[in-house]
Amino acid sequence: MPFSEPLSFKPIYQERIWGGRTLERTLARQLPDAERIGESWEIVDRPEAQSVVLTGVHRDLDLHSLWRDHREAVFGKGFSESERFPLLIKILDARESLSVQVHPSGKEEQGQTLGEPKNEWWYIIDADPGAAIYAGFTHHLSQADFEAAIAEGAVEKLLHRIPVKAGDSIYIPGGRCHAIGAGCLIAEVQQNSDTTFRVFDWNRTGPDGHPRALHIAESLACLDLRDATPSLAPALAGAPFACEFFKIEKIDLQKPSIPPDAGGAVFLVLSGKVSVGSHTFSIGQWFLLPHEAAALVFSPDSGATALLQVRLP
Repeated sequence: MPFSEPLSFKPIYQERIWGGRTLERTLARQLPDAERIGESWEIVDRPEAQSVVLTGVHRDLDLHSLWRDHREAVFGKGFSESERFPLLIKILDARESLSVQVHPSGKEEQGQTLGEPKNEWWYIIDADPGAAIYAGFTHHLSQADFEAAIAEGAVEKLLHRIPVKAGDSIYIPGGRCHAIGAGCLIAEVQQNSDTTFRVFDWNRTGPDGHPRALHIAESLACLDLRDATPSLAPALAGAPFACEFFKIEKIDLQKPSIPPDAGGAVFLVLSGKVSVGSHTFSIGQWFLLPHEAAALVFSPDSGATALLQVRLP
Protein backbone atom coordinates (compact mmCIF):
# COMPACT_ATOMS: atom_id res chain seq x y z
CA MET A 1 0.00 0.00 0.00
CA PRO A 2 1.30 3.51 -0.77
CA PHE A 3 2.22 5.86 2.06
CA SER A 4 -0.16 8.64 1.11
CA GLU A 5 -1.26 9.87 4.55
CA PRO A 6 0.57 11.11 7.68
CA LEU A 7 1.53 8.48 10.26
CA SER A 8 0.94 8.92 13.98
CA PHE A 9 2.36 6.64 16.67
CA LYS A 10 1.37 5.36 20.08
CA PRO A 11 3.34 7.15 22.81
CA ILE A 12 5.40 4.99 25.17
CA TYR A 13 5.08 6.43 28.67
CA GLN A 14 7.90 6.09 31.19
CA GLU A 15 7.43 6.52 34.92
CA ARG A 16 10.11 8.64 36.60
CA ILE A 17 10.49 9.83 40.18
CA TRP A 18 10.75 13.41 38.94
CA GLY A 19 7.71 13.18 36.62
CA GLY A 20 4.07 14.14 37.06
CA ARG A 21 0.76 14.51 35.21
CA THR A 22 1.36 17.63 33.13
CA LEU A 23 0.91 15.75 29.86
CA GLU A 24 -2.64 15.08 31.01
CA ARG A 25 -3.42 18.68 31.89
CA THR A 26 -1.52 20.58 29.22
CA LEU A 27 -1.59 18.22 26.21
CA ALA A 28 -4.82 16.30 26.93
CA ARG A 29 -3.05 12.94 27.07
CA GLN A 30 -4.63 9.85 28.63
CA LEU A 31 -1.95 8.65 31.03
CA PRO A 32 -1.66 5.39 32.98
CA ASP A 33 -3.42 5.72 36.33
CA ALA A 34 -1.57 6.90 39.43
CA GLU A 35 1.86 7.10 37.83
CA ARG A 36 4.35 9.95 37.72
CA ILE A 37 5.05 10.09 34.00
CA GLY A 38 8.36 11.77 33.30
CA GLU A 39 8.95 10.77 29.69
CA SER A 40 6.79 10.08 26.67
CA TRP A 41 8.81 8.38 23.94
CA GLU A 42 7.08 9.67 20.82
CA ILE A 43 9.31 8.43 17.98
CA VAL A 44 11.62 5.53 18.84
CA ASP A 45 13.29 2.60 17.09
CA ARG A 46 15.22 0.63 19.70
CA PRO A 47 15.38 -3.08 20.59
CA GLU A 48 13.62 -2.36 23.89
CA ALA A 49 11.04 0.14 22.57
CA GLN A 50 9.21 0.55 19.27
CA SER A 51 6.88 3.23 17.98
CA VAL A 52 3.81 1.60 16.40
CA VAL A 53 1.49 3.23 13.85
CA LEU A 54 -1.89 3.98 15.44
CA THR A 55 -4.35 4.24 12.55
CA GLY A 56 -4.89 3.77 8.83
CA VAL A 57 -3.87 1.08 6.37
CA HIS A 58 -0.40 0.86 7.96
CA ARG A 59 -1.74 0.41 11.47
CA ASP A 60 0.45 -1.77 13.74
CA LEU A 61 3.58 -1.39 11.58
CA ASP A 62 6.50 -0.44 13.82
CA LEU A 63 9.08 2.23 13.11
CA HIS A 64 11.87 -0.29 12.60
CA SER A 65 9.85 -1.98 9.85
CA LEU A 66 9.21 1.39 8.20
CA TRP A 67 12.92 2.21 8.31
CA ARG A 68 14.08 -1.25 7.21
CA ASP A 69 11.50 -2.15 4.56
CA HIS A 70 9.99 1.15 3.34
CA ARG A 71 12.81 3.62 3.85
CA GLU A 72 12.65 5.48 0.55
CA ALA A 73 8.84 5.65 0.48
CA VAL A 74 8.62 7.00 4.03
CA PHE A 75 11.87 8.91 4.62
CA GLY A 76 13.28 9.59 1.15
CA LYS A 77 16.71 8.83 -0.24
CA GLY A 78 20.16 9.07 1.27
CA PHE A 79 19.77 7.31 4.64
CA SER A 80 21.07 3.81 3.88
CA GLU A 81 23.88 3.57 6.45
CA SER A 82 22.00 3.43 9.75
CA GLU A 83 20.50 0.11 10.87
CA ARG A 84 17.79 1.92 12.86
CA PHE A 85 16.00 5.25 12.57
CA PRO A 86 18.73 7.59 13.86
CA LEU A 87 16.62 9.82 16.14
CA LEU A 88 14.75 9.37 19.41
CA ILE A 89 12.09 12.01 20.10
CA LYS A 90 10.52 12.53 23.53
CA ILE A 91 8.43 14.85 25.65
CA LEU A 92 9.76 15.32 29.19
CA ASP A 93 7.68 16.45 32.17
CA ALA A 94 9.97 17.62 34.97
CA ARG A 95 7.92 18.31 38.08
CA GLU A 96 11.14 17.96 40.07
CA SER A 97 14.65 18.65 38.85
CA LEU A 98 16.37 15.87 36.94
CA SER A 99 19.79 14.71 38.05
CA VAL A 100 22.84 16.52 36.70
CA GLN A 101 24.01 14.45 33.74
CA VAL A 102 26.39 14.13 30.84
CA HIS A 103 26.31 12.00 27.69
CA PRO A 104 29.11 10.66 25.50
CA SER A 105 29.89 12.83 22.50
CA GLY A 106 30.67 10.02 20.08
CA LYS A 107 34.40 10.58 20.28
CA GLU A 108 36.86 8.43 22.18
CA GLU A 109 36.99 10.18 25.53
CA GLN A 110 40.38 9.53 27.13
CA GLY A 111 40.75 6.34 25.13
CA GLN A 112 37.52 4.81 26.44
CA THR A 113 34.41 3.55 24.68
CA LEU A 114 31.59 4.93 26.79
CA GLY A 115 28.39 3.73 25.16
CA GLU A 116 26.11 5.27 22.56
CA PRO A 117 26.78 8.94 21.73
CA LYS A 118 23.96 11.28 22.60
CA ASN A 119 23.74 14.82 21.30
CA GLU A 120 20.33 16.38 21.95
CA TRP A 121 18.22 19.51 21.57
CA TRP A 122 15.50 20.87 23.87
CA TYR A 123 12.46 22.99 23.06
CA ILE A 124 10.57 24.44 26.02
CA ILE A 125 6.88 23.70 25.41
CA ASP A 126 5.81 25.18 28.75
CA ALA A 127 7.53 26.42 31.90
CA ASP A 128 6.33 27.41 35.34
CA PRO A 129 7.22 30.93 36.55
CA GLY A 130 10.84 30.90 37.70
CA ALA A 131 11.68 27.61 35.94
CA ALA A 132 15.23 27.08 34.70
CA ILE A 133 17.56 24.61 33.07
CA TYR A 134 21.24 23.99 33.80
CA ALA A 135 23.82 23.84 31.01
CA GLY A 136 27.58 24.01 31.29
CA PHE A 137 29.47 25.69 34.11
CA THR A 138 29.79 29.19 35.52
CA HIS A 139 33.49 29.24 34.53
CA HIS A 140 36.24 26.98 33.21
CA LEU A 141 37.07 24.21 35.67
CA SER A 142 39.91 21.85 36.35
CA GLN A 143 39.19 18.21 37.09
CA ALA A 144 40.43 18.78 40.64
CA ASP A 145 37.88 21.62 41.07
CA PHE A 146 35.04 19.42 39.92
CA GLU A 147 36.10 16.37 41.95
CA ALA A 148 36.28 18.55 45.07
CA ALA A 149 32.75 19.85 44.45
CA ILE A 150 31.49 16.27 44.04
CA ALA A 151 33.13 15.22 47.31
CA GLU A 152 31.55 18.19 49.11
CA GLY A 153 28.10 17.66 47.54
CA ALA A 154 28.43 21.19 46.16
CA VAL A 155 28.24 20.69 42.40
CA GLU A 156 25.22 23.00 42.20
CA LYS A 157 27.35 26.11 42.83
CA LEU A 158 29.35 25.39 39.64
CA LEU A 159 26.37 24.92 37.32
CA HIS A 160 25.28 27.59 34.85
CA ARG A 161 21.58 28.24 35.55
CA ILE A 162 19.44 29.60 32.68
CA PRO A 163 15.88 30.85 33.30
CA VAL A 164 13.52 29.61 30.56
CA LYS A 165 10.07 30.26 29.15
CA ALA A 166 7.90 28.64 26.50
CA GLY A 167 9.54 28.88 23.07
CA ASP A 168 13.14 28.80 24.28
CA SER A 169 15.51 26.14 22.99
CA ILE A 170 19.07 24.95 23.51
CA TYR A 171 21.47 22.40 22.04
CA ILE A 172 23.06 19.95 24.48
CA PRO A 173 26.08 18.38 22.79
CA GLY A 174 27.70 15.30 24.25
CA GLY A 175 30.12 16.35 26.96
CA ARG A 176 27.96 19.24 28.23
CA CYS A 177 26.97 19.04 31.89
CA HIS A 178 23.22 19.61 32.08
CA ALA A 179 19.98 19.18 34.00
CA ILE A 180 16.33 20.07 33.50
CA GLY A 181 14.98 22.08 36.38
CA ALA A 182 11.59 21.61 38.03
CA GLY A 183 8.58 23.02 36.22
CA CYS A 184 9.67 22.43 32.61
CA LEU A 185 7.76 20.62 29.87
CA ILE A 186 10.24 19.91 27.09
CA ALA A 187 10.33 18.40 23.61
CA GLU A 188 13.63 16.58 23.22
CA VAL A 189 15.19 15.54 19.90
CA GLN A 190 18.28 13.37 20.27
CA GLN A 191 20.41 10.76 18.63
CA ASN A 192 19.00 7.26 19.00
CA SER A 193 20.74 6.55 22.30
CA ASP A 194 19.87 5.76 25.89
CA THR A 195 23.29 6.38 27.46
CA THR A 196 23.24 8.78 30.42
CA PHE A 197 25.81 9.27 33.18
CA ARG A 198 24.56 10.80 36.41
CA VAL A 199 27.18 12.98 38.09
CA PHE A 200 25.12 14.72 40.81
CA ASP A 201 21.60 14.25 42.18
CA TRP A 202 21.07 17.31 44.36
CA ASN A 203 21.96 15.28 47.50
CA ARG A 204 18.51 13.67 47.50
CA THR A 205 17.44 10.09 48.07
CA GLY A 206 15.57 7.74 45.76
CA PRO A 207 12.27 5.91 46.41
CA ASP A 208 14.10 3.37 48.59
CA GLY A 209 15.46 6.06 50.89
CA HIS A 210 19.02 5.71 49.58
CA PRO A 211 20.92 8.00 47.20
CA ARG A 212 20.64 7.01 43.56
CA ALA A 213 23.75 5.59 41.92
CA LEU A 214 26.19 8.05 40.36
CA HIS A 215 28.58 7.44 37.47
CA ILE A 216 31.50 9.60 38.47
CA ALA A 217 34.33 7.95 36.52
CA GLU A 218 32.28 7.78 33.31
CA SER A 219 31.10 11.37 33.75
CA LEU A 220 34.61 12.71 34.27
CA ALA A 221 35.73 10.91 31.12
CA CYS A 222 32.97 12.66 29.12
CA LEU A 223 32.69 16.13 30.67
CA ASP A 224 33.87 19.24 28.89
CA LEU A 225 35.05 21.19 31.93
CA ARG A 226 35.76 24.27 29.79
CA ASP A 227 32.12 24.56 28.65
CA ALA A 228 31.24 27.82 30.40
CA THR A 229 28.00 29.86 30.25
CA PRO A 230 26.42 28.52 27.03
CA SER A 231 23.45 30.50 25.72
CA LEU A 232 19.97 29.57 24.63
CA ALA A 233 19.61 29.07 20.88
CA PRO A 234 18.34 31.96 18.75
CA ALA A 235 14.60 32.09 18.10
CA LEU A 236 13.60 29.37 15.62
CA ALA A 237 11.24 31.54 13.59
CA GLY A 238 12.93 31.94 10.22
CA ALA A 239 16.23 30.54 11.53
CA PRO A 240 16.33 26.73 11.62
CA PHE A 241 18.65 24.90 13.97
CA ALA A 242 20.89 22.42 12.18
CA CYS A 243 23.65 20.06 13.27
CA GLU A 244 25.11 16.91 11.78
CA PHE A 245 22.36 14.77 13.37
CA PHE A 246 19.11 16.68 12.73
CA LYS A 247 17.54 19.87 11.44
CA ILE A 248 14.74 21.64 13.31
CA GLU A 249 12.60 24.63 12.47
CA LYS A 250 9.40 26.28 13.58
CA ILE A 251 6.63 26.76 11.03
CA ASP A 252 3.87 29.32 11.54
CA LEU A 253 0.91 28.40 9.34
CA GLN A 254 -1.37 31.31 8.52
CA LYS A 255 -3.14 29.67 5.57
CA PRO A 256 -3.20 26.31 3.75
CA SER A 257 0.24 25.56 2.33
CA ILE A 258 2.80 22.85 1.64
CA PRO A 259 5.82 23.25 3.96
CA PRO A 260 9.17 22.91 2.19
CA ASP A 261 11.08 19.67 2.81
CA ALA A 262 8.02 18.19 4.55
CA GLY A 263 8.34 14.67 3.12
CA GLY A 264 10.05 12.35 5.58
CA ALA A 265 9.90 14.93 8.39
CA VAL A 266 8.34 14.61 11.84
CA PHE A 267 6.05 17.37 13.12
CA LEU A 268 4.86 18.50 16.56
CA VAL A 269 1.81 20.76 16.88
CA LEU A 270 2.82 23.59 19.22
CA SER A 271 -0.43 25.58 19.02
CA GLY A 272 -3.77 25.35 17.24
CA LYS A 273 -4.72 22.43 15.00
CA VAL A 274 -3.64 21.32 11.55
CA SER A 275 -5.36 19.11 8.99
CA VAL A 276 -3.13 17.06 6.70
CA GLY A 277 -4.92 14.80 4.25
CA SER A 278 -7.79 13.16 6.13
CA HIS A 279 -6.10 13.60 9.55
CA THR A 280 -6.33 16.45 12.06
CA PHE A 281 -3.67 16.94 14.72
CA SER A 282 -3.95 19.02 17.90
CA ILE A 283 -1.48 20.63 20.27
CA GLY A 284 1.06 18.17 21.64
CA GLN A 285 0.58 15.58 18.89
CA TRP A 286 3.47 14.31 16.73
CA PHE A 287 3.13 12.87 13.23
CA LEU A 288 5.42 11.70 10.45
CA LEU A 289 4.71 12.83 6.91
CA PRO A 290 5.91 10.12 4.50
CA HIS A 291 8.09 11.14 1.58
CA GLU A 292 5.40 9.82 -0.77
CA ALA A 293 2.89 12.23 0.82
CA ALA A 294 5.08 15.33 0.52
CA ALA A 295 2.53 17.13 -1.69
CA LEU A 296 -0.22 17.10 0.98
CA VAL A 297 -1.50 20.52 2.02
CA PHE A 298 -1.24 21.58 5.68
CA SER A 299 -4.39 23.51 6.65
CA PRO A 300 -4.47 25.44 9.94
CA ASP A 301 -7.73 25.27 11.82
CA SER A 302 -9.41 28.59 12.68
CA GLY A 303 -6.35 30.80 12.32
CA ALA A 304 -2.67 30.39 12.95
CA THR A 305 -1.06 27.10 13.85
CA ALA A 306 2.56 26.64 14.97
CA LEU A 307 4.49 23.44 14.20
CA LEU A 308 7.92 22.13 15.03
CA GLN A 309 9.48 20.29 12.07
CA VAL A 310 12.25 17.75 12.68
CA ARG A 311 14.10 16.04 9.89
CA LEU A 312 17.29 14.16 9.23
CA PRO A 313 20.04 16.34 7.72
